[in-house]
Amino acid sequence: MLLIFYISNFLQAKLLGNNNCCLNKNIFMGDVKNLTADDAVEKIREIAKDANICMFVTDLSNLPLAGRPMATQEVDEQGNIWFMSDRNSDKNKHIENDDQVQLFYSHTNNYEYLSVFGKAEIVNDRSKISELWTPMAKTWFKEGKDDPNISLIKVIPVDAYYWDTKNNKMVSLIKFAMGAVGLSPKDDGGVEGKLKV
Repeated sequence: MLLIFYISNFLQAKLLGNNNCCLNKNIFMGDVKNLTADDAVEKIREIAKDANICMFVTDLSNLPLAGRPMATQEVDEQGNIWFMSDRNSDKNKHIENDDQVQLFYSHTNNYEYLSVFGKAEIVNDRSKISELWTPMAKTWFKEGKDDPNISLIKVIPVDAYYWDTKNNKMVSLIKFAMGAVGLSPKDDGGVEGKLKV
């Protein structure tokens, strides 16, 4: 409530032409917080779980980039990200030729974003397939978890970066109001940083 009071007074003063108002100009600065080890794994797990779907990009050396939406099955204790894939798919063929991939997550309801560059491995472990199987996967694999075309893709993060705007919608509203009176807020009040697993 105090923030709303300050912003209301600030905007009122600006509209009346008073430039000597009391709002701290640094209130909108975002923080950089790099995370490592377990904290990095937890941040990857949190955003990947909330967003669930990522743009999974392969064949990174060719343009245009080959991307497609993929559902995340799991982020394991080491920070590896698991997906189900048809063993005959283009993405599997791309990974066999070049194991570098890029994942882009966007959870717009919470204003959370994650970019992961990593190395991908194709895994054909039937027990791991059973462990990660969900009824939704039957949409793509008609024979269920025993479908011979199922493979797993394990992405091992090499480099990752996140953006987490904790104040999300309120800050967006405030930024909009400040823009309406000709001000440029510096940042969104969120947190961003590198993730090193």
